[in-house]
Amino acid sequence: MGQKCHPIGFRVGITEGWMSRWYAPKAAFGTFLVEDERIRIFVDKKLNRQPPFAGVSKVEIERTRDEVKVILHAARPGVVIGAKGAEVDKLKEQLEDLIDRRVAVNIVEIKEPDLDAFLLGSSIGEQLKKRMSFRRVMKQKCEAAMAAGARGVKI
Repeated sequence: MGQKCHPIGFRVGITEGWMSRWYAPKAAFGTFLVEDERIRIFVDKKLNRQPPFAGVSKVEIERTRDEVKVILHAARPGVVIGAKGAEVDKLKEQLEDLIDRRVAVNIVEIKEPDLDAFLLGSSIGEQLKKRMSFRRVMKQKCEAAMAAGARGVKI
């Protein structure tokens, strides 16, 4: 049996940054950690699991003394922002209700969605749920990633 390592945990601090950037005293650490997880689950359910799909691959959280800054890396930022920023304001209010703190939401566009491992894997999973041929799906996604500029793909 091969030894498996977590793809992000293996690289954190070397080539990857932390997903949560904040410091807390011992008493508040647990509550902040739970809040971070609640934010990530909420964003995933709201933007990735129900149409229209925004393709949010990464949620970064930064905390200051009085504010929580949520940075969403999205393949389709227009879906997250909405018409005249209405959707992002609604999302901000829902997050504030969820954690009872002031929240600032920033959206970063993913220029090449075919190079993002999370988005590639989730699209493969969606197509497999629709009972498409797994060999065909994997070949198509590998070719799309290589065409987008990936140096290699392993599925």
